[in-house]
Amino acid sequence: MATGWGSLLQDEKQLQALAQEAVDRALAEGVLLRTSQQPSCSDVVSYAPFTLFPSLVPSALIEQAYAVQMDFNLLVDAVSQNAAFLEQTLASTIRRDDFTARLFDIHKQVLKEGVAQTVFLGLNRSDYMFQHNADGPPALKQIEINTISASFGGLTSRTPAVHRHVLSVLNKNQEAARILSNEPCKGLALGIAKAWELYGSANALVLLIAQEKERNIFDQRAIENELLARNIHVIRRRFEDVSEKGSLDSDRRLFMDGQEVAVVYFRDGYMPSQYSVQNWEARLLLERSRAVKCPDIATQLAGTKKVQQELSRRGVLERLLPGQPEAVARLRATFAGLYSLDMGEEGDQAVAKALAAPQRFVLKPQREGGGNNLYGEEMVEALERLKDSEERASYILMEKIEPKPFDSCLLRPGSPIRVVQCISELGIFGVYVRHGQTYVMNKHVGHLLRTKAIEHADGGVAAGVAVLDNPYPV
Repeated sequence: MATGWGSLLQDEKQLQALAQEAVDRALAEGVLLRTSQQPSCSDVVSYAPFTLFPSLVPSALIEQAYAVQMDFNLLVDAVSQNAAFLEQTLASTIRRDDFTARLFDIHKQVLKEGVAQTVFLGLNRSDYMFQHNADGPPALKQIEINTISASFGGLTSRTPAVHRHVLSVLNKNQEAARILSNEPCKGLALGIAKAWELYGSANALVLLIAQEKERNIFDQRAIENELLARNIHVIRRRFEDVSEKGSLDSDRRLFMDGQEVAVVYFRDGYMPSQYSVQNWEARLLLERSRAVKCPDIATQLAGTKKVQQELSRRGVLERLLPGQPEAVARLRATFAGLYSLDMGEEGDQAVAKALAAPQRFVLKPQREGGGNNLYGEEMVEALERLKDSEERASYILMEKIEPKPFDSCLLRPGSPIRVVQCISELGIFGVYVRHGQTYVMNKHVGHLLRTKAIEHADGGVAAGVAVLDNPYPV
């Protein structure tokens, strides 16, 4: 194995034994998913897939990703407060993308009625890859920022112990000690707790909007348990439950089953398939309320790919973050090439560029949850079909980031152990709380490293493609 760890293993037998020991430790630490056969309310679980060894990551890139996270927190929040910017940026997208249009309609209704919410909470995750440079060190390049249901803060808080254990078994105690401590779970819960406290009602609850079939429930439970330890109670409900039993009083306080709700934490509602007519009505009810939404609808819109593309235009960051040239420079250094596909000369040029060199680009729709992007042949087919249609405005074009592959051993339930060529993606969790116009909290709270075989172009852990990992700083 060229990860730097392969030389520690003598033979296949030792690899198998070590993998079994790693899996047992992952199960003991609670690095768990429900199985796809029994995704809800079942006692049948498996370990979440992970790498046998931590992956080598340049410490300079880890430090850079952490250093820019507070800037990204402020940027997301600035975009969410700038109704004119959101409307202008998303105008072409909402004409052709029904899902973004429905979100934007709710945003407009809330603005028209007047925003009742006074405390704003962001729990986001900015994701990066490491662009390989033949003649210099790798560069940190942002893929996207997740502003809704940024997941795996719970499980990734438990993976350092697994990799420390693996290295300790091999008598590599000094190396084991170098694996970074990482507890995003605590930091995310801290943000929710601060928002709950500022809401100012001691008996109010946190409402977690959950999917009925949720394999990744232990990731969510980790945050719930942190809140319960602070005596903050969490109830899990579906959009359908909100539709049936949610209500607002005359002050637009939100009640669920007769109990007041201080914070609504969305772990659902980021994909079109998650909404029925009833669910859209429930979302509107939640957005109209005084409760702290994480995210509120404007912040969800701030995380769209179209906004990401617009932020890369010259002068836009300066307008949104006036008087902060250092923050602008840190942010811009992480941007990959991003191109509009709106109708007109600029969009035509982007289409021509992608068709001329498809290996250099990726086509991205306005979707979260992994597995939505188009590459290579698929991208060419889509662009040929869309190039003269206004529908192309519902996508953006992005320069493809090309990391240097490395060997890694991926452990998955029910799959043979194999060493494959892989690439990694680093996410940094950010938390901010704003009360009126005052920032009460703005911090980075941990990281998530995911690794996948290079045969997979797109998709995360929940999509069954990537596996959990830890960065080993070098």
